[in-house]
Amino acid sequence: MELQNMVALVSRTGREMQRYNFHGRRQVVGCIPYRYKDNHGTASMVDEEEIEVLLITSQRKGKGMLFPKGGWENDETIEDAALRETIEEAGVVGIVEHKLGKWDFESKNDTSYEGHMFPLLVEEQLEFWPEKDVRQRLWVSVREARRVCQYWWMKEALELLVDRLTNEAKTDNGSIIHGRKSNL
Repeated sequence: MELQNMVALVSRTGREMQRYNFHGRRQVVGCIPYRYKDNHGTASMVDEEEIEVLLITSQRKGKGMLFPKGGWENDETIEDAALRETIEEAGVVGIVEHKLGKWDFESKNDTSYEGHMFPLLVEEQLEFWPEKDVRQRLWVSVREARRVCQYWWMKEALELLVDRLTNEAKTDNGSIIHGRKSNL
């Protein structure tokens, strides 16, 4: 096995390295892992039905489905943190794309957070990953993700991702053409 393909099978723990913003909100980052159902290489626009996203179960039993996310630590870039959390929690690797946005939210125990979400075009699904024994992962349609994702701010990020993907067309050489579908 090549060294570059090895993944630490232990998640980071503790809050010593956590980042907080100027308002004292803990900064968390995550990804919406996605893939296309069929070969996506034509210049036609992508339909929402062609996109699948990866949800994971909460560590707490019965608390629903969500996208991978966790703390952004002082020794990493925001993109590196998003990828690390996705590998730890969902066991997938891919391309971290341009940030979808930032959301301020409160937990049920009134802890304040600043959440950042990124799309992650999945290139590899790992057989073993740090949280394999405490989480399940499930590829679902966008429609199903809207229904079962437990957090409003993650659903907003999903809508931004779907809008981005359905309004881009790829040419045969891989470049992206931005635009909306026409009724013509």
